[in-house]
Amino acid sequence: MPWNLTSDRPIFMQIIEIIQLAIVSGKYAPGDKLPSVRDLASEAAVNPNTMQKALAELERGGLVYSKRTSGRFITEDVQMIAALKSSLARDKIEAFLESMQNLGFQKEDTIALMQEMQNEREKENL
Repeated sequence: MPWNLTSDRPIFMQIIEIIQLAIVSGKYAPGDKLPSVRDLASEAAVNPNTMQKALAELERGGLVYSKRTSGRFITEDVQMIAALKSSLARDKIEAFLESMQNLGFQKEDTIALMQEMQNEREKENL
């Protein structure tokens, strides 16, 4: 999982977003065990305390849970994961639509451009 962390926002928030993305994209399935805090921190090249803070926040939200001596696991609540996936998608779409509007595109122009690009992608994949 790529850990492209930047200095423009708190690191622990970026870690939360990366782990959420890994969950909704299927890298971590419901019920999967997460690597240890130290392993994740090492992989992300961050302080273990920062990773612990991010994981604690994911636990507070219910996306991750702890088993006292076994580690942390992804929730088995597939509806929660689906709702998160939908929410993240909506956020991306909202940001995209705002960007297109800032570029001067009307709704119809944006849709037409998206259809055109999708057709091009389909031709490339043949």
